[in-house]
Amino acid sequence: WAQGGIAAVTRPEDNASSHAEDTIHAGAGLCDGDAVRLLVDEAPHCVERLQRLGMAFDRDGPNLATTLEAAHSHKRVLHVQDQTGRALVDVLRERVEERDGLLHRRGVRVTKLTVENGCCSGVQVLDGRLLYTVQARAVVLASGGGGHLFANTTNPAQACGEGIALAWQAGAAVEDLEFVQFHPTALRLDDAPCFLISEAVRGEGGVLVDDLGCSPVAHLAQGDLAPRDQVSRALVQSMQRQGVEQIWLDFSAIPREQAEARFPTILDRCSEFGLNPLEHPIPVAPAAHYWMGGIATNLQAATNLPGLFAVGEVACTGLHGANRLASNSLMECLVFAHQLKSIELGPQQTQVKRSEPSRCDLDLSSDGSSTGLMTRIEQLRQLCWQTAGVDRVVQGLRQALQQVQAEESWLEKQPLLQLVKDLDHAETLELGDSSRRNLNLLLDLHHRLLTSRLMLEAGLFRRESRGGHFRIDAPVALPQWQCHSRQCLQHGIRTRAVRR
Repeated sequence: WAQGGIAAVTRPEDNASSHAEDTIHAGAGLCDGDAVRLLVDEAPHCVERLQRLGMAFDRDGPNLATTLEAAHSHKRVLHVQDQTGRALVDVLRERVEERDGLLHRRGVRVTKLTVENGCCSGVQVLDGRLLYTVQARAVVLASGGGGHLFANTTNPAQACGEGIALAWQAGAAVEDLEFVQFHPTALRLDDAPCFLISEAVRGEGGVLVDDLGCSPVAHLAQGDLAPRDQVSRALVQSMQRQGVEQIWLDFSAIPREQAEARFPTILDRCSEFGLNPLEHPIPVAPAAHYWMGGIATNLQAATNLPGLFAVGEVACTGLHGANRLASNSLMECLVFAHQLKSIELGPQQTQVKRSEPSRCDLDLSSDGSSTGLMTRIEQLRQLCWQTAGVDRVVQGLRQALQQVQAEESWLEKQPLLQLVKDLDHAETLELGDSSRRNLNLLLDLHHRLLTSRLMLEAGLFRRESRGGHFRIDAPVALPQWQCHSRQCLQHGIRTRAVRR
């Protein structure tokens, strides 16, 4: 899903100190220094390793091609046209599938993390119609972020914060959930999904214009390439003043051949909706894009729950602070996942003999239905967008939290969810088709409600504005809040000092 690219120092005029400074500046005072140093130092090595694995980055003659993105002081974003994420996944998947001794399964859903003697000991899974437990000496969550908690998002439906919910329920700490990055430029059409228009478009010369033909970001020091939180707020304010629902992105400064070579996916998707960005500006607006917060981890990707690790957007390494620097996300995945090579495995598990499947057919309670659950999910997404979007205010956050808590109370009465909670490690259940469908929907709603509640509580806890968290009732950053928020099932919410 990542279009733009991967940030790493590969040009002689650039250096790791500059990459670190840009990351810290974008992070608005909350970047942990050890995480930043690890990323910028390891990033070039990760690029070399990717190339050895077969990643074919775009080139400028004999050199790797690089582009500029928001808040970077140098051209250091490597790319594969506007399909960098897809190219990366394809290469890694091919290498994984070549390995002997790996069982690679798709379509198996984790329903719960199992914990024994204070350690994560495996996962409960819904595998087709079977519900059972898989034991493990280590569990790694790499389940992505939570952008789909919001009605307007560049994320796929799977990105609903499920990994965060699973980890928090098992006792792992989460951090910085109030910090959500809203990408300034998602395609804005009534009859089209929010499709990301990469920041690289502005890096190559594209500009934002409002309905009056003026720049809505002219007042920002870095203009069109200011940090994403600043650009998104500027666009929302401009749209509110003019009473419109879109800003325009003008490609005209980009040479046609350059745009066609660099952005084929964006041009094709726009064409599907009758738009030609090379001829006319296209309508865009901010949309939920990336969650800076997540499951708290150290530099070895370990959580506070022994045996449980997290990498990628589901993790909060302390790297991004209050606002992620563009194209640091893919590199964070690579750098911190590579630290897993030295993890300590938990104790050897005593094999538990699974029981023969017992049949289970439970339906939803009388006040629910499959259609009703999907409606509840969409209403929750609208609620999060309206109250926890680009601009937030204390009254809206409180009202939303009350609504979410009421929904959670209703959900607790569903026997299918209780079944997941109470299933013994050795027990195997075979669900009927109706129960399986309903359980998937219930889990989806359950995890969305839980992560939404945690996000709203964190938003109320931080009584200031910083990075991706902007409260109209507390519009400035305050020195006493130059710290992380930390939430844990056993200890509620508190602060954690920034590691320098």
